[in-house]
This record gives sequence, C-alpha cells and structure tokens, in this order.
Amino acid sequence: MAGFADFFDVPDLRRRIAWTVGALAVFRVGAAIPIPGVNADAIKAIFNAQSNGLLGFLNTFSGGALGRFSIFSMGVMPYINASIIISLLQGAHVFPALDRLAKEGELGHRKLNNYTRYLTLGLAVIQSFGLTIAITKMPTPGNIPVVLDPSWGFYVVTVLTLTAGTIFVMWLGEQITEVGIGNGVSLIIFAGIVERLPAATMSMIELIHLEEMGLFTALAILAALLAVTIAVVEVETAVRKVPVQYAKRVVGRRMMGGAQSYLPLKVDQSGVIAVIFAVSLMALPMTAAQFSPQSAWGQKVLQFMGQGNWIYDTLYAALIIFFCYFYNSVSINPDDLADNLKKSGGFIPGIRPGEPTAKYIEWIMERITLGGASFVAAISVLPDVLRRDFNVPFFFGGTSLLIVVGVALDTIGQIEAHLIMRHYEGFLRKGRIEGRWFNIGEDF
Repeated sequence: MAGFADFFDVPDLRRRIAWTVGALAVFRVGAAIPIPGVNADAIKAIFNAQSNGLLGFLNTFSGGALGRFSIFSMGVMPYINASIIISLLQGAHVFPALDRLAKEGELGHRKLNNYTRYLTLGLAVIQSFGLTIAITKMPTPGNIPVVLDPSWGFYVVTVLTLTAGTIFVMWLGEQITEVGIGNGVSLIIFAGIVERLPAATMSMIELIHLEEMGLFTALAILAALLAVTIAVVEVETAVRKVPVQYAKRVVGRRMMGGAQSYLPLKVDQSGVIAVIFAVSLMALPMTAAQFSPQSAWGQKVLQFMGQGNWIYDTLYAALIIFFCYFYNSVSINPDDLADNLKKSGGFIPGIRPGEPTAKYIEWIMERITLGGASFVAAISVLPDVLRRDFNVPFFFGGTSLLIVVGVALDTIGQIEAHLIMRHYEGFLRKGRIEGRWFNIGEDF
C-alpha cells in the first residue's frame, strides 16, 4: 500500500487522477438525468424483462443510462462504431488517403481523429433517431405508455439531446486520455460496469437471506470469479519472448553490442478493444431493426438479439477473434519490426535478417493470437451460456469482467510509468541490475 501513497507525492500525477475522477463523476451525474416526457416506470419494466439480452448488455455498457433513458443513453457506442469503420477502411486499404494520413505522424492522426468525430456525429443522429422510435413503439408489460406525448417536438428534442450527450461523452473521454490518466473511452465503460457491482452484491446477499441460494453456492461463485480474474490477469500480461542477439560493432573507441535481449509479443495484444468492437458491431443490426420494430424482419432481429441463442453466441465469439487478429494486423507490422532489428544490428538466432525475420514474427503472432483470442471469446460467451441454458446464477458477465480487469491493468500500468519516470518506486519496490540490488527511489 506504500506505493499508493506515492500518487499524492507527484503533483502532475495527483492532478491527472483528480481530473479523471472528476470527469467520471460528471459522466455519472449525466447518466442519471432522464429525457423529459418519458415514463420511467415503463422504461424500467422494459429493461427488467430484457435484462439478459443485448439490450440489457448495452445498458450495462452505458452504466445504466440506457435503462433510465437519460441524456447519455447511447454513451460512447457511436464513437466506437465510427472508430471501427475508419479502422476497417484503413486496414482494408479502401481509401489510400487514409493510409497516407496514418503514416504522416501526429498531424495525420489528428486528421483521422477529426474524420472519426464527424462520422460519430452522423452515426449519433441516426442511432438516436432509431432509439427514440424504438422506445415509443416498444411493447411494455401491461401496455404502459412509454412516452407521455409522442409528438414531433418530442422526437426533435430527444434526438438533439441524445446526440449532444454522445458528443459530450466523446469529448469527455478524449479529455481523460489527454489530461487525465488511462484511456478515456475505456474508463467511461469501466465506470458504467463497476457501477452495477453494489447492486449485484446486494442481490446475492438477498438471495442468501431468502434461502433461495445456499452459502456454499455463493462461495463457489466467488471462488470462480476469483479464479477467472486471475486467469484474465495472467493472459492480459502474458508475452512471448522472442530472443534477439545484437552483433558487436565498434563505435569510436568502444565496442558496442553483443548483448542478448528479447522481443516481447503479447498474447492478447488487443486487450478489451476487440470485445468493445464486437459488442458495438452486434448492436448495429438492432439499431437498424428499431426503425421498423413492427415489421417481420424487425421482430426477428430484435428477438434474435434480445434472447440470444447458439448462432448469436457463435457470431459474437467469431467477431471477437476477428477483431483480435485485425487489431494485431493494424498495431504490429512484422516488416517494420524486422527492418528495425536489421538497422540496429539485431537478429533472431537461427533466422536470417530481413524478410525471413518478418515471416517468422508473423508466424509467431498468428499462433499466439489464436490462443489469446480463443480465451477472450470463451470468457465473454461462456458465463452467459451457463446463466441462460443452465440457470447458473452469475451476477457478473464474462465480457464485463474482462473489460474491468483489462482497463484496470492498463490504468495501473500508466500510473506506474508516471511514478517510475519521476523516480518514485511505485509498486515495484526494488530492482536488480548486473547482480546489484538497488532502491529505485534512492539510487536514481
């Protein structure tokens, strides 16, 4: 715990953490402000009836904002969808201009971010309009009216409010990334999921109190949750160490190189990004069906997405695996890695420099990514299958757990980097260089 005390000894880190907590508090306040003219009891009844479907899962992603039909109901989903579209267009080389912008450094990335923002605005308008229509026409238990006065004025105000809320949440996430600590969009989703933990804990305690769940069953669920959390941490931090040897060369009067190192390749390079992308893409058919919920095809899509079945689970798992591979192909270029090793005088023992090295790195990435992607897909789908088909009382979905653990690890890693950069020992109290133990806070 002494490492946590160092947070408040670094003024910049203290300011970043305070700004992040304040921004998340603003998001939570906005998630509790409902759209005017909506019957809160009817909305609650709808989401209670579909708590285990995609609609309930999207409500979890929005931190309960969708279940209240608040001004932040759509959250960051339009922004994530826009990011997926831009990334797919860039990765598939559909528009060469996007590829050129990606290689132009910071200026090119700024232009790509602007294109993503413009596309987010368009998607937010379309999705907010579809969500408003769906809410007004969605059947409720007892035929309770959802909207008190479904006039054109209500539609215009609701679409504008939801769109403005999405743009504000997008801006808030970007500010957390730039001014605060951690990835802003991921932290907003993280806050929405963690918000439901107290309610899940109280539900379990209530079931035990009413003797609908045995104490042994509750302890078994907690043990399984702990074991899965440990497994997620192990996979998220696991790396394949590819040995690298550097050739000796003379620089001035000194002999440089000759050292042995390794190239760390993460087993799950995409982290929670692949899961978030898959969930966002699965939500698109549901958004399209909301424009015509009474039609035959609309009812089939809503039923398919709401109840879930083996086709839905298989498609969801396949999308997760696809986005894991897609993210790796965008973030890691074996040709660039091989070229950089060659320029620095490094080589992989037994592999010729250049193209053979690139093919060897690609061969390794394809295989370790399959293991990591399969694990992520299993963690995301298996708990929901057990809860739906075998009535196993899970109170925390695998996808939610994966996102919470992944975002927490990433945020802690960034905090650790800030501490070490400013010569604080952080969580790593001691290190060892050339056989000598040293204290990071004292010797540096």
